[in-house]
Amino acid sequence: MAENLTLLATESSSSYEDLDKQTVDTLLRQINAEDKTVPFAVEKVIPAIESLVHEIVVRMKQGGRLFYIGAGTSGRLGVVDASECPPTYGVPHDWVIGLIAGGDSAIRKAVENAEDDEQQAWKDMEAYQIDSLDTVIGIAASGRTPYVIGGLRAANAQGILTGCIVCNAGSLVAKEAKYPIEVVVGPEYVTGSTRMKSGTAQKLVLNMISTTVMIQLGRVRGNKMVDMQLSNHKLVLRAIRMVREATGVSDEMAAELLEKHGSVRNAVDAFQAN
Repeated sequence: MAENLTLLATESSSSYEDLDKQTVDTLLRQINAEDKTVPFAVEKVIPAIESLVHEIVVRMKQGGRLFYIGAGTSGRLGVVDASECPPTYGVPHDWVIGLIAGGDSAIRKAVENAEDDEQQAWKDMEAYQIDSLDTVIGIAASGRTPYVIGGLRAANAQGILTGCIVCNAGSLVAKEAKYPIEVVVGPEYVTGSTRMKSGTAQKLVLNMISTTVMIQLGRVRGNKMVDMQLSNHKLVLRAIRMVREATGVSDEMAAELLEKHGSVRNAVDAFQAN
């Protein structure tokens, strides 16, 4: 018997009718009205996010890494979050690793049937010599993606911490995850288009997880990204301002300190040590 996807909240019919007959203003306001509900759905699962973050931090302090696995939009969101950690927090590229079904080419173009292979996620993680100090978070709006289910199941079998971010209650993915996060946002504005509210919810939760983990690992001082990579002119100017505010030196001296020591943290520490 064919699976009845309409039973899933993410596949249920939109609350809005005749979208193709609406004005642009109406469409925008209706989408915005739906988007406003997402942070409230995320708020309800903060205790679940907190439990997972605590476990991640314990492992990463011992040298563990964080893996995201997903397909389609969910996979892309994981890749985005992982790729932003090194420039934001100055951490190695293998601290947070985003894996998408179909490989990196799937970031830009969908790879047919890639998400249906239950064995591939574990193969992808094995390429990074995944071990028991690592954490795997499966990301799947539907909560039924085989790539994610298989990856979590294999990780569990190896004694690896598992979590997930899904947008349906009681999903197969959540059943595999030791620390499930179920953000139920309800029907999408365009029926079944989970890149909308579901994707927004997943992005918010990923932001919360990676940011909180990095703060707990000491990669933020006060409220500043003191380890950020100085990879463009805007970031250099930001870093100069941060050094100036922390030390009271001129912009010129702040720039010299950054040039010599390579980061805001090191520049400020070197100045204060003298």
